[in-house]
Order: sequence, then structure tokens, then C-alpha cells
Amino acid sequence: MQVQVRINEEGALRNQRYAFTDKFTLLSELMQNARRAGARRIEIAYDDVSRVLRVVDDGCGIADFQKLLTLNESGWDKPTCDEERPFGIGFSKCLYSASRCVIMSRNWKIDFLTRDALDRQPIEVLDIDCHPHTVVELHDVELPGLESRLHTLCSGFPVAVRFNGNELPRMHAIGYLPFAPTPIGQVYLAGTGDGKHTKDTMVYLQGFCVMRPSYFHGDRVNVVHLDSKTFVARLPDRDKLIDEDDQRKRINACLASLWRLVLVGAKARLDAEAFVETFFDAMRRWGHLDLLNDIPLLPRESCRRIGGYPIQEGYEDCHYLHDVERWLTRNDVEDGRAILVNLDAVNGDNAAHWMLARAQGYIVFSPAALHRDHWVQSHVHYPEDETVHVDAVGEQCRATLEGRWIWPLVVLCDAVTITIGHAQTTITEDGVYHDGTLFIPAGECCGEPVRQASDFIDSNDQFLDDHCDEDRDALADLIRRLRSVDPKATLDSLLQELKLEKYPLLRGRSFRLTVGHSQDGHVVDVMPPVPSPTDTGRP
Repeated sequence: MQVQVRINEEGALRNQRYAFTDKFTLLSELMQNARRAGARRIEIAYDDVSRVLRVVDDGCGIADFQKLLTLNESGWDKPTCDEERPFGIGFSKCLYSASRCVIMSRNWKIDFLTRDALDRQPIEVLDIDCHPHTVVELHDVELPGLESRLHTLCSGFPVAVRFNGNELPRMHAIGYLPFAPTPIGQVYLAGTGDGKHTKDTMVYLQGFCVMRPSYFHGDRVNVVHLDSKTFVARLPDRDKLIDEDDQRKRINACLASLWRLVLVGAKARLDAEAFVETFFDAMRRWGHLDLLNDIPLLPRESCRRIGGYPIQEGYEDCHYLHDVERWLTRNDVEDGRAILVNLDAVNGDNAAHWMLARAQGYIVFSPAALHRDHWVQSHVHYPEDETVHVDAVGEQCRATLEGRWIWPLVVLCDAVTITIGHAQTTITEDGVYHDGTLFIPAGECCGEPVRQASDFIDSNDQFLDDHCDEDRDALADLIRRLRSVDPKATLDSLLQELKLEKYPLLRGRSFRLTVGHSQDGHVVDVMPPVPSPTDTGRP
């Protein structure tokens, strides 16, 4: 017994209805047919009320209506088949989308009901006077939002398209942008003049988009028109490439190679500062940082000075890091005028390293920002690889902060010394967190040092605003209480925070307060009113 592959023709016709995923595929197929027929203009008309779609093109026309209605047989000549691999099923979408089709081309016309055609009933081909254009008219077609969709379909299409009398823009079509020939096809790179590159790329095959970014800004996008001999789209909609992930890598590799040529030319044309300022981001994004290896200055973006108080930022920006005021040169680095240090983001283990770097005026630099063979790499210091010593100078007292989120030891002192290797600094104004202890020098009075002790992010990756605020206030309160040496000044400071003057019942009254002499911690007695001069009879 022998078996062989066969095709159930009626089943194929019935199931073909579900092959297409997009109702607008019929438009892209009709436009594609017109382009392959050599059309220079396509006219599309559609009325939402009558639901009649009419597509007219000035191509060479249809030579054989039978091939148009034969599934899986394209009917195109050999060069077109070799170049574009037409599937021969596109027009079938029209049969499933409309109730009636009217087609006129050259000297012939067909007019039929689609249900009859799908039942494989014969369709009469009528002779007509020579028609200068090919006309496809479809009745009872549901195409809501067609104009908007046509704007997308036509953005990279090589043939001019008019919809209801208005020509549609084709901002990504060949001829509208300065494309360059490459092994994968025609490529336009955004940002080659001003350096404002992008990774977002619109990829077209045979005039229709097959790969797009989820979002891109305006015209800031790369555009690729793929060589149809090399790339193939998936059946039947042709809106995705076969082996898309592999093809994406291939496309990106081509873009990177093209950027290399642009950057080499810009480096030869521009002075060092202009080249680095304009194209550093592009070099970093497209893997060409080696072009900076022989340039004796550092990109501004790779160098940051510590201008604010270092904290564990959580979801905030690193507002304590500022741009450098001027370019740092190779001489600055080699002569020691600029000390470059590599530091991890502020955390509970390296806050003291950051505080010393800030006090010493070090420049924070990431070695990964430049090529591994760049001249600067041998001049970068790694303080976190050395032991840090933090000591309190003139310790006054210590206590535990009973916070809501953190419970560090708090040490009040005159100053804090930080030592790393041969570098040492003395800090008198800001708190320093190290090894579970908050060192609070004489100039520190706020609660911000808790931000060095924790990032206040919980196990659900949520920043705990209220916990952070409460612990910041608790530390400020603890510092104030531990530093209190004058009873009257201390009580006055506390009463000001209570804003007792807002309570009419208390206004003008006198009280005697005894602290620490009862189970509640204090005793309050209301004092008799002080007589006014009028009450005593004095003038």
C-alpha cells in the first residue's frame, strides 16, 4: 500500500478564510499587486456608508484572470518570482472580505458574487473596451479606521497612493530619505549629523513594515528597506520576517557597521572636543568606543563630581552627582589634578567611601564607560578594594535610633575621620553611616543620614515613603534630644513644634511643668492668672 500528500481543495478554500490575521491585508495585497505590475500611482476610495472599496492603479494590468483566482499560483513572470517570492494567495483575502467583486483590466471584466466563486462556480470573463487602468471594486467590505491604517501602510511604500483624493505621506519611502546601499538593502541612519542616534528601527520589505519599535519619537528612527532576494516574510500577512530574532541581529550588525563608517569619517573631519561631544553616545550604543582610545580627553558623560550628600537613592535620581564643569584631559589625569575613582552605587557598605571621595574632590568614573584598552583605565582607583576606617573625634554620647525601618547606633561627636589607605579626611558637617553606626558630627542636625543607612525599599520593590519620613524625623529628634544642655532652650524648642498658640483654651494661661517626677513622666499644674495692673488698682 502506498500513500501520498494530497490537498482537499474544498477544505483548503474553506479554511483559507482563517489564514489572515488582519482585515486590512486585502489593501496591502492589492497595493502589492499594483506595485509588481509597475504602477506609478494607486487611487483608493472607500465610503463607510456604502462600504464599497475601489482600488485603481496605472500598472500593466492583469493578463490572465484565471491566475488571479488560482490559489498558490502567483501568475507573475520569472524575474518577479525570483526577486520577491510571491505566494499567490493574497487576492483570496478579497473573496472572504466582500460579497461582490468587480475587476476591470485591459480588455476584460469580471463581476461575480464571492460566495459563488468560493463554491467554484464558473465566472464569465467579459470583453470591454480597452481600460487604461486596473480597477478592483469590492462591495460590503468592513474597514473601520481605514484612513489611519493607510497612513501606516503607505509610510514606506514606493508607489504614490491617494485615498479619497488626498495623497498619503510616505516619509520612509526610498527617495524621501538619504539611504545608503548595504548588504541587507537600503539603510537610513538617524543622527549621523548631530549624533542624536537611536536604536529604534523601522524595517520594510517590499514596501511594507515587517519590524517596528513599540514606540519612537517623531522622525528620530532608523529606516531599513530589506533586499527581498535575501529576506522572506511569513505567509500569509507578510507582516513578520521568518526567523525574526536572527534577522534582527543581522540587521543590527549592519547598522553598527554603517555607524562605524560614519564615525570614522566624523573623527577625521572634526576636532577632538566636537567629535566626542557629538558622537560619544552613538559610539557607546553601537559598540565603537575604541575610536576614543587615542583621544587625550574624557567624555563629559563618563565623569561626575559629587556635589551633594550621597544617599541610597532608591527610586530617586542621583541628585548628588553633578556634571564636571570642563573637559578632563589626559594631562589632568596623569598629573594627578583629577583623581578618578570607581564606586558602586551608594549602599550600607560603601557610604564612607563616598563621603571621603566627596571631601577629597574625587571624580566618579565608570571604567565600563570606555573601551577596555583606553588610556584612562590604568589611572582609575578602586577605593572599595581597600579597608575603610571611620572614627569619632570627641565623642559626646551614643544611643540607638528606634526607627520604624532601621535601628542603627547613633554616635554624637565633634567630627568624623575617614581613612582609606593613605587618604584621610575629617568631616564636621554631615553624618556618616558605617558598619551599622550613624556618626553625627557637630554640624549635622537633620535626619538625612538615615538615607545612607537604607534605601527604604521593601521585598515588593516598593519605596516606603512614610517609613523614610518617620525615620528621618526620628533621627532629627534624637539628635536634638541628645544635644540638649540648656533646659529652657530645649523646652522652648519643643513647645514651638507643638504650636500651642493655636489652642484658644491655652492662650494666656500659665503652667508649672515638672519633668520625670511621675509615672507618666511629667506633672503639669495650672497656675493662677497673673493680676494685671488694672486688677490691682494701680494707674
